[in-house]
Amino acid sequence: MTDIEGPLAARVLNALLREDYAGLRRLVDHRTRTLRLPTRVVRLVQAEPPFLSDLVLDETQHLDLRDVFALVEALADPRDDVAGFKQECREALAALRLHEDARPAVHRRLARIPGELRAGPGTFYETLAAHTDHPVHPTGRGRAGLSMADLSRYAPEFHPVFPLRWAAVSDATLMGDRPKWWPDPADVGLPSGADLFPVHPLAVSRVRKETRATIAPERYLQVAPTLSMRTVAAAPLDHLKMPLPTSTLGLRNRRTIVPGTLPDGALVERILHRVLEREDLPILLADEQTYGHADSPLLGYLVRRFPPETARAHIVPIAALLAESPEGGHVIERWDVTSLFDAYLSALLSWNVTLFRYGIALEAHQQNVALVLDDGPPRILIKDNDGALIDPDVLHDRLGIAPSTDPRDLVDRRMVTRDPEALARVFITITLHLCAAAPAVGLARRGLLPWRTGQAMIRDRLDAALGPGDAFLRSRTLDAASLPSKAMVTAGTLVDKARTGAADINKHYGPPGPNYLRDDTCC
Repeated sequence: MTDIEGPLAARVLNALLREDYAGLRRLVDHRTRTLRLPTRVVRLVQAEPPFLSDLVLDETQHLDLRDVFALVEALADPRDDVAGFKQECREALAALRLHEDARPAVHRRLARIPGELRAGPGTFYETLAAHTDHPVHPTGRGRAGLSMADLSRYAPEFHPVFPLRWAAVSDATLMGDRPKWWPDPADVGLPSGADLFPVHPLAVSRVRKETRATIAPERYLQVAPTLSMRTVAAAPLDHLKMPLPTSTLGLRNRRTIVPGTLPDGALVERILHRVLEREDLPILLADEQTYGHADSPLLGYLVRRFPPETARAHIVPIAALLAESPEGGHVIERWDVTSLFDAYLSALLSWNVTLFRYGIALEAHQQNVALVLDDGPPRILIKDNDGALIDPDVLHDRLGIAPSTDPRDLVDRRMVTRDPEALARVFITITLHLCAAAPAVGLARRGLLPWRTGQAMIRDRLDAALGPGDAFLRSRTLDAASLPSKAMVTAGTLVDKARTGAADINKHYGPPGPNYLRDDTCC
């Protein structure tokens, strides 16, 4: 029987140690490389490679979640959400076991999908990506508050198809042109004149209880979940994002839709298009200009339209590159591993260094960055830009301000900064850690590319992207003694924003970690 709890408990403990939750690192005996838990003493080893931390649990030891829970209970401030943390871990464990049981059957179904039907922005690679762990957050497979039956019906790991529910909404704000597949009120059993919003089946009860919207009696449109789960594939080139009453990557990280995020994401996309008009880069952007909201986090939607160039290409989220393929091996092995990873790094780092010069750092992690692979050179597809950080002064100096791309119009003022250190932290924790280094670490652990090779490729591609005017970013990356890292478990679940001081739980940082790009780091 596969040991699922042990590796999960180890990942959770490593995250708490990395984040130095409640001063955990003071319990480390560096002479003996041991950590004293309330239940036992565990051995630590040098992390190889030193990705985000120097010391990690010795994987030859078995750990249970009860060991981790005892530690957190002993260290926690009375105000910390220990009960929520424990429930999050238990739900992640149950989900992992459910995924492990379902994966063989899901892979058999995926293996029967013809190659030509795997192309385009469908859900083939999204489903495979869902069966991989988040590179940093230990409980990333869990969805808070959802039952195992909910997951099996609606989660991407199970590759389901289901019909959407719809609601009649009054006083709605609508932007863009709705697609041809959008229902008329009569299609869902409602009188004409109603504004229809999609409602995820798992959100119906809360929409009924907490809003004035009227749930339509009829279901309409068969959809399939993407890795995001609240975003579904609705048509060959269209995805549809809607609120989902759950949390992922921390109990405080809710998957409903705050209305202001929709115009903010659309504005950032327009800014990125202006950058691409000036820069020759292998980047494609999803169209996210069509959306609606009704001033409720339970009533909103985004229609995401993919560029025509993606219709016949393989759209592989970076989160799927290391996933197991239904035919055996890993997804990335369909292509030449070294040349593809090198081309990807070149495009990724050139794009994000260029954006940094414009005062932009994208929160485009491994779920929202995808490779577009066809007969031509690899390109990168970017989507979901509502977490970007922008320095309006730098952007104005480099790009000027147009009425439709003025960062002063951003609803969420947390997206605006004049601190280059803040921009660098997003660049490092998202682009460098999650999109570049995490895949390189994963390739090494799977025996697909030695870490030294992957490390050198990241370093060389970043060095090539940084020009003579990029001394600041170079000093914070290639030449830095250490690199910032996020405290995702601490800010996402255990400690509230009033005490962490984080305006945004997704941009709360813990102790710095080793700079794994330096030649002297190991391995």
